[in-house]
Amino acid sequence: MSLRDSKSEAVDKSLDASQGEIERIVRAESSDPFHFLGPHWIERDGKRVLAIRAYHPAATEMAVEWLRKPPLRHSAIAAEKIHPGGVFEAIVQNAVSQLGDNQEVAPASYRLHFRFPDGNSLNRSDAYAFPPLLTDYDLYLSGEGTHYQKYEKLGAHVREVAGVRGVHFGVWAPNALRVSVVGDFNFWDGRVHPMRLRGETGIWELFVPGLDEGTLYKFEIRSRVGYWGLKSDPYGFAAEKRPHNASVVVNIDKHQWNDAPWLAQRASRDWLHSPMSIYELHLGSWRRKPDEGNRWLTYRELAGELIPYVKRMGYTHIEMMPVMEHPLDKSWGYQTVGYFAVTSRFGTPEDFMYFIDRCHQEGIGVILDWTPAHFPRDAYGLAFFDGTHLYEHADPRKGAHPDWGTLVFNYGRNEVQNFLISNALFWIDKYHIDGLRVDAVASMLYLDYSRKAGEWIPNRYGGRENLEAIGFLKHLNEVLHTQHPGALTIAEESTSWPAVSRPVYLGGLGFDLKWNMGWMNDTLRFIGYDPIHRKYHHNELTFSMIYAFTENFILPLSHDEVVHGKRSLLEKMPGDNWQKFANLRVLFGYMWAHPGKKLLFMGSELGMRREFWEDGAVDWALQDSEAHRGIQQLMADLNKLHVQEPALHELDFEWAGFEWLEANDAENSAIAFLRRAKNQNDAIAVVCNFTPVVRDNYRVGVPRSGCYPEILNTDSGYYWGSGAGNGGGVNAEPIPWNGKPWSISLRLPPLAASYFKCPSD
Repeated sequence: MSLRDSKSEAVDKSLDASQGEIERIVRAESSDPFHFLGPHWIERDGKRVLAIRAYHPAATEMAVEWLRKPPLRHSAIAAEKIHPGGVFEAIVQNAVSQLGDNQEVAPASYRLHFRFPDGNSLNRSDAYAFPPLLTDYDLYLSGEGTHYQKYEKLGAHVREVAGVRGVHFGVWAPNALRVSVVGDFNFWDGRVHPMRLRGETGIWELFVPGLDEGTLYKFEIRSRVGYWGLKSDPYGFAAEKRPHNASVVVNIDKHQWNDAPWLAQRASRDWLHSPMSIYELHLGSWRRKPDEGNRWLTYRELAGELIPYVKRMGYTHIEMMPVMEHPLDKSWGYQTVGYFAVTSRFGTPEDFMYFIDRCHQEGIGVILDWTPAHFPRDAYGLAFFDGTHLYEHADPRKGAHPDWGTLVFNYGRNEVQNFLISNALFWIDKYHIDGLRVDAVASMLYLDYSRKAGEWIPNRYGGRENLEAIGFLKHLNEVLHTQHPGALTIAEESTSWPAVSRPVYLGGLGFDLKWNMGWMNDTLRFIGYDPIHRKYHHNELTFSMIYAFTENFILPLSHDEVVHGKRSLLEKMPGDNWQKFANLRVLFGYMWAHPGKKLLFMGSELGMRREFWEDGAVDWALQDSEAHRGIQQLMADLNKLHVQEPALHELDFEWAGFEWLEANDAENSAIAFLRRAKNQNDAIAVVCNFTPVVRDNYRVGVPRSGCYPEILNTDSGYYWGSGAGNGGGVNAEPIPWNGKPWSISLRLPPLAASYFKCPSD
């Protein structure tokens, strides 16, 4: 490295001139420890000599082991203790002649030896002999908010610098007086390894030689206004298992991926016209090991058990509730602290990569829930990070979330946007994730979300729209889709905000898909009525088709619908036990035929009776019950049809893929519709009876003559139904009906959905 000499910094004229800096180091207030510590050329007794300075508050003695080449020789140079607080200085008298013309001291050319009162010693390379690793370009992009791979620079990274292996640390804390990296390696003493502030960027960095993977660390931050705190690394790749919360140094580039064919196919696949049936799950409660203390499955165990099950059930994707590190199990991961750290509850980052790799090799896509709307107040996390409201707004009318007791990101800050966008890219880049389901988008879009009058601040135009958050979401989607074609973004957005799933260049937010919360609410409310009353609420069943193609919708029956006293899907159903199962079967049959991609929460495919509980697990013993096994088999068959039949997925977002055959039979609580593929001759007629009454000679108009085989009947005895049906199929008759030239006369099974394959021309 080039030392601080008369050409770059003022040459030290005497030790007295540095007393102020020494005091700042001892008091742990220095923002530029490199100004004094490390190797420096000074004038001493009229001669230019090399001074090597170091600080360790607990040391009583220090020596410098000086390595000279050529030939290789070692010499120990005793250091003088120039401050009783532990500041030492060693003078290398003949360094000028040894180092030659460039007068550069390589970081590996000496080591520091400290001795302590108890007789122990410490031998290490000098952290303050190494150059900064972040370039001016890194700093420029960071300030601009366009350093999209910022996770490659900040956080903790194992590096080899000047032939010395160690860990480079970087953190953004612009309002700190001093930032140190602390851990077991320095007894969590923030005085030992203060970091270097890189100008006005607010980024601090330090390379600590001798550290490696497995090192526990945090950042100790001291603000200019008296704040002092220990913070986990916002960019940390791993963390201790709760209740501990230190960050852990880990190399996440070791896994040898075997999913190249999947990634190549993903990049070119037209997902909007492809089958998509999503199995949503909570990793900690999908399955447990009751004979081993009811422990969680590991990521590798999940690869061996979950993937075969999902494949057998025919789902195309899994969606995991957040796997980012979080302190509280009961938050299910939605109160994220470690945005770049996969939770240690189930294994290591490499274990999680193995799981995703296996999913891809088996043809299963992986979607992660992601939480950029808010973060928790835990003292070791992002909240009040550098003694100021750095990631969040200072004003609680913008920075505090009234529903969840969390804090709201300040999307108007370039560095905060950069943090979140780089995080989204990180999961796709490093973990090969196929998509992100963005949680709580509605709360991001509206400044008055869940707030009363006087509890929110209008935007600059006087409106309720959060302009900074809108800009962030558009920016996120543009960058993500540019850098990772084929990766999906999915909005959990519950309002009527327009064009959520339309491209930014067309005025949209840029998401690929949006959860259809309106369909979910209307459908569950309708199916919850006693069948005798459903005729009075028929419009709640059919209303979804008024807006079905305004967005690219996913139909969700998610974890949110089976928690906190809402009851499981089965227990939402009215009637006796048989009717509960029949109602659930017709709900699934109707849902899988309705336009839109599909999402179902774990356990619902078995007809679970209990609500979701994070400390429990899916009740797999239900597979021994014929009724529950029938629901499970129906779901497998629905998924199989969903993939095999283009009419059930190719035109989910176009009117060309849907046609009403019967929308107005409220008296019988029956509906019928046609689903079509791109090849319009490829069609399936779907008829649903939402009453427990068998209806004979029920006529439905159809587009053409021929035989209409019944390819699915949710009332089949195979699914624990009554077995009513149409003998495998029906023939069309030249009887016009509801505007169609042909019609079929059906026996409608009770509380059932029936699918009929239309004959080709």
